[in-house]
Parts: sequence; structure tokens; C-alpha cells
Amino acid sequence: MDDRIEELLAKLDLPGKLRLISGSGMFRMAGDPALGLAEMPVSDGPSGVRGEHWDERDPSVSLPSGTAVAASWDPELLAEIGALIAHEARRKGVYAVLGPTINLHRSPLGGRHFECFSEDPVLTAEMSAAYVTSVQAHGVSACPKHYVANDSETDRFTVDIQADDRTLRELYLYPFERSVQAGAWMVMDAYNSVHGVTMTENRLLDEPLKGSWGFDGVVVSDWTAVRSTAGAAKGTDLAMPGPPMLWGAPLEEAVRKGEVPESAIDEKVRRILRFAIRVGALDGEPTPAPEFSDAQAQELVRRAAAAGMVLVRNDGVLPLAPRTEIALLGPHAALPRFMGGGSATVIPAHTTTPLEGLEAVLSVTHTPGVRLAEKLVPVPLELVTDPETGTPGLSLRYLDGDTVLDTQHRTAGNLMLFGDKKAAEAGAIEIRARLRADVAGDWQIGVGTLGEARLELDGETAISETITFEGTDPVGAILYPPQRSVTRALADGQEVEVRVTVATPPAIPGLGVVLGLTFGVTRPQRSEEEEFAAAVDAARKADAAVVVVGTTEQIESEGFDRTDLRLPGRQDELVAAVAAVNPRTIVVVNSGAPVELPWRDDVAAVLLSWFPGQEFGAALADVLTGAAEPGGRLPTTWPARIDDVPVLNTTPDNAGALRYTEGIHVGYRAWLKNEVAPAYPFGHGLGYTTWELSDLSVTGRTATVTVTNTGDRAGRQVLQAYLSREDSEVERPVRWLAGFRGVTVEPGASETVTLELPARAFEHWTETGWAVEPGAFTLHVGTSVTELPLTADIA
Repeated sequence: MDDRIEELLAKLDLPGKLRLISGSGMFRMAGDPALGLAEMPVSDGPSGVRGEHWDERDPSVSLPSGTAVAASWDPELLAEIGALIAHEARRKGVYAVLGPTINLHRSPLGGRHFECFSEDPVLTAEMSAAYVTSVQAHGVSACPKHYVANDSETDRFTVDIQADDRTLRELYLYPFERSVQAGAWMVMDAYNSVHGVTMTENRLLDEPLKGSWGFDGVVVSDWTAVRSTAGAAKGTDLAMPGPPMLWGAPLEEAVRKGEVPESAIDEKVRRILRFAIRVGALDGEPTPAPEFSDAQAQELVRRAAAAGMVLVRNDGVLPLAPRTEIALLGPHAALPRFMGGGSATVIPAHTTTPLEGLEAVLSVTHTPGVRLAEKLVPVPLELVTDPETGTPGLSLRYLDGDTVLDTQHRTAGNLMLFGDKKAAEAGAIEIRARLRADVAGDWQIGVGTLGEARLELDGETAISETITFEGTDPVGAILYPPQRSVTRALADGQEVEVRVTVATPPAIPGLGVVLGLTFGVTRPQRSEEEEFAAAVDAARKADAAVVVVGTTEQIESEGFDRTDLRLPGRQDELVAAVAAVNPRTIVVVNSGAPVELPWRDDVAAVLLSWFPGQEFGAALADVLTGAAEPGGRLPTTWPARIDDVPVLNTTPDNAGALRYTEGIHVGYRAWLKNEVAPAYPFGHGLGYTTWELSDLSVTGRTATVTVTNTGDRAGRQVLQAYLSREDSEVERPVRWLAGFRGVTVEPGASETVTLELPARAFEHWTETGWAVEPGAFTLHVGTSVTELPLTADIA
């Protein structure tokens, strides 16, 4: 490979080299026909492979969020998911999937918490290594991100992280180290700075990433994160997106003036050519990916969602008997969150809601009780007809004055025009549809967008306004633009001609025209008090009540951090009222990160579903009825109150610095140090059987444990091994995770489980490198960081 790379490099002049180290488009790496090098599309990928465009006409499989996947504590499951990701990438012509996101849950307020695996570096590292290995086994590159310490969203483009070397090495760098050991072909560096130097130019790219770790792949910038032309001499190899702004022509001039050595450019090109050979973009066909039918993909996502659901409380109400009549309540029962917001967003071909999933297996009475939707819901496809085609959907037109440049039939009320070339040629964009009311009453009809917008109903102007965004992060402006609406009284079956027109915004340098455009509605509904009372009444009459609560896109998303841990609206009040009239109340928490659960001891069961992907409803039905085990264990500590959280701050100081003063004491480590009990500890999770652990023995760094299923059904348990060191001369956590392994055991049977503890688990970082303190450590084995019945000394 090296000889071939040098041969190709010699054929390139300086402009040719520079073309390869910047993107050729929003999500596309440049090619070179003379070299036989194809352009290489890439795609966001933490929770599914979107492809180059946000377009419902080319849907993607929606996978469980990072927290949901990590909650399975199952690297083997990730191997299956990786094959599906590779299939989706090949189907969409994608060479690299920009994931997994392996930053840590430093604070539960982190807005992108849901996208990352865990608060623990070891669990994060092992899940990341499994992701990388499985995706790349099929010739598609993974891209662990964001290197490094990109653990919150406030001022994410400018924040300067101040963390000591030991903290960086043992916690924040370790998942990247394991990803490189697993063979990662690409790594994405972050927006933030570390110790005053932006990550696209930071010394940490040279050492340890490209130095002692030996990473020989491509370091790609986060989008627009390259900050200077001279920075091209530093560790980032590929500036995205394209066409280049700071590189390209400015970089050519800098090289010719001797300000940037051409040898630095050559090294970047070598890495990109090596990458191209690996993914099959140079004189060859990409490696064929595994085949998945729609049914096979749905089955895997359904199984993965159930495997990540964490049952944190159960008084015996679960699993539900087949003839149970339930009241299904809560705002997320019919309008759940399948995924988190931001670049992890994909558009699935179909979804199943909790209402749809549970109606298929149980007798269900449904009303939400509480509505969170101050905002409009993208108009359901079944309510609109495209006037151009007469089929369900919308007509999207690109206009230049009275001239129609292009017309598209679209099948979603929420459109994302991202780097849209047709929009760049148009002066305005128009949506037209015929809306049919399916119930009589007052309908809210409106638009969500930015700029000059007009809404016409039956030819009359209902809204004409220049809409501006009040936030600070461009992701929010694109994905969650402000909305405006009007009320119209409609009879059942009445139709309204709707036209939404928006002036095309100016192109963003390097990105092109970017516009979020929503045609939304809100159906007629009861008053707030009538709806609340109806839910309580339904709960009173049912055998059991299932309340599905959760967060919104305005609370958990890329682009901003959270300000509190409360459930929005009257959800807590609803749960308390339902529990007061039905002792068999089960609460499903549809959030990607921890929320306060003030009623948790007053309900019969609490199930954490995270953001479980497109098969939410089917997986939830499986778990609640016992068709599947709730297989999850907490990958992050769940606090009782925000005031208890030992590491919370995500806001930089006046100097722009966010100081990791807690050092190595993050997550459960900080909780143990502060001697504060959370609502539910790291690693906690219940199933539908009972267990006994015994016979811990240790030989070298290998431990064995006997695991007995003492219940009456098969189940899966996760054995967790922690280390501690009494009277250590080195500052240490009270305990730290060293290894884990899941095991499935039949009722009444026993299995001997082997836990291999890596050498790194015993090491600590010093000024001169890794070191091991002489003497014995204590090994603790159990089922959570606080449930550790077995101990042994280990050298």
C-alpha cells in the first residue's frame, strides 16, 4: 500500500494535493479521475446513516440513541448493529459514517448526552471499539468523534477546556485510544479548544493520536472547525465541508511563500489515499455490505431497543398479563421521541409509537392527559394532498419571480433544505397542499421557518412576517426554527388550500443555502383541565396505567445544553395524579438523558426507554408484556435531584474556559467521592428473573464467577468488575470499572463467567507515562457500582 501511495502522490501537483485535503461538497470528499480516485460521500451516523441529504424520499433506518445502545452493555449486539450501519452506508453510496460519538457524560445537563455512550471511559471505549470493528469489517469507515473533551454544547465553537493530563489520558482520551486500537480509519476533531489551542491545530493530534497510538488514518475536522490557513501544518488532514475557504487557494499561496511546508500537505494526502484504498474508492469496488431486508432491519432495531431499556423499579406489576386492560397516557404515548435532535437526526420510512405497539397486544384506552405541543406538529401525510399529483403529500416549488424552476413531490411536513443547490438558484421556495380536517373544531395551521414568510389559506393571506431566530447556535435555527400559526374552525372533512412561501435565505459560506421549513398543524383538542381529568378517569377504570413521559427537541439536542433536569409541562403532576388512583401505574421515561422523577417511589414500575429508534412501540410492547427482557443497565448515574449532582457545570467562565476541576472524579466516581446516593446508581437495572452470584476466584488478571438464575424464566445479567485501592499513594476514585460481561442463563441453571481485566485498569498516568502502583488491588464483582457482593484481592 505504501508504494502505491507514493506512486500516486508523485503524480499530483500542489493544486491537486490541495483539492484532496478539503471537501468537494457538504458531505463529500474530493476525488481525482486521473488517479482513479472516486469522490467519497460521508454521512452523519451516530443513530443511523442519513446520507448526503435530509430527504424523506430516501429514508434511513432509525437506530436507538447512544445511551440506549450503551445501556445494553453488549458489544456483541453492536457487532450486529454495525453490519446494519454498513448496509445502510453502501445503500446510500457512503464511504464513511461519522460516528460513534464517544465523548463522556461529564454533566447530565450536556445537550448531546443522548448521542454519547456513557459517563464511564471503559464502557464507552468497549462499545466504541465494537462499533468501529463491526462497521469497518464491511469496508465502510467509522469515524469516532469528537476528539477531544467536547462534552457539552454551551459556546461549543469557542469554549476552552482546561483539564490536566491525567484526566485527559485516563478518561477523555481513553475511548479514542481503544477506537484506534480497534483500527479506526478516520477520527473527527472537535470545535472546542484544549488549553487554549483549538482542537483542529492541537498538539494532542500529534501526541498521542498520531504518535504513540500510531493512528494512520484521516483526521477530519468537524464541519467548519478549521480556523486558520496556517493550521494546515498541524494535525487535521481533511477540512470539511467544501469548497474550501481557509485552505484551497489561500493555502496554496501559504505553501508557495514557505509559510506552510509542502511536506505537511504530502502527509495529509498520504493519509487520504490510504483511506481511499481501505474503503474501495481507488481503482476498485467497495467491499459488498451485508444484505438486510426491511423486515430484518426492523427486527434488529426492535431487539436492540428492548435490550437497552432499563427497568429501574418493579414491584411485580411487570410483565403485564395478556388480558390486562391498560390506560395509556402521557404526551409521548402517541407522539414519542424516537431520536435526539441535531446531526444525529435521520428520517425513517416508518415508526411505531407506544400507542401502536401496545394496541397490537393489549386492550388500550388512550388519552394524553398532558400536551407539550405548544409547537405545531409537521402535518401528517394522510391529511394532505399534493395539488400537482393528486396523491398524499405536498408540492415543493422553487421560484424565480413567477418562473417555476423546479417542482418536487414531497411526503413530509418538515423539510430540511441543507446545501440545496436548487434553492441557491431560486428567489423563493413554496409549499402547496390541500389540507383535509379529520375532526371538527379549531385547527392551528402554520409555518416554521426563518426569513420572509407568507401563509395563505384558500387564497387569502393569513400570515405575512419576517421571522427571526433568537437563539445563538445555527443548528437550532435550522432544525427548530420559530413557528407562526393561525386558528381556523373546520368541519369534519372540510378541505383548505394551503400555500406557504419563504424567501430564499443567503447562502452560508462553505455550506450553501440551508433552510428548515415546516408546514404544521395542531388538531382540535380538549381544554387543558378537561384533558387532564380524562386521563385520571381512564387510569381509575383500568387494570393498569402506563404513562409515557419525556423531553422535547427544545430540551435535548445538539446545539445547546439543558438548564434543569425537570420533565417539561405538567408531566410530574400527571404521574402523581394517576398513581393516586391506580396502584398499578407504570411510567415509561422517553428521554435520552437523566430527568428528575419525584414520584419514582409512588409508582409500581419505572422503565427508561431512552430514544429507542423507529421500533419504539413494538419494543416497548415486547418488554411490558414479557415477550422480551428489559435488558438494559444504566450507562450513566440517574440523580434524584439536580442539587445532588456533583459535576454539573457546562458554562464557560468569563475567560471562555470550562475547567474540569473535578479531575478524574466524573459520573459515579464523583457520586462515590461525595458520598451522595443517587436515585439509581451506575450499572443498575432489573429483569424478570432473580440471580445469585458466587465462587469468585482470581488467577493473574482473570476472574471467574458463578452466576445462577434462581428464577422461573431465562434472563440476561451483566457482571460488572470494579477495582479499588485502599491507602493508595495515588489519588484514585473510590471504585472504577475495570471490565464487564453479559451472560444469558436458563431458569435454575448456573454459568461460570470469565472476566479478563486489562492491564490498563491497574495503571495511572504520570508525568513520565503509564505506571502501576506496587501491591494489591481489591476486585469487586456484582451488578452495579453499589451492588458488589463478591470481593477478592488481585495483584
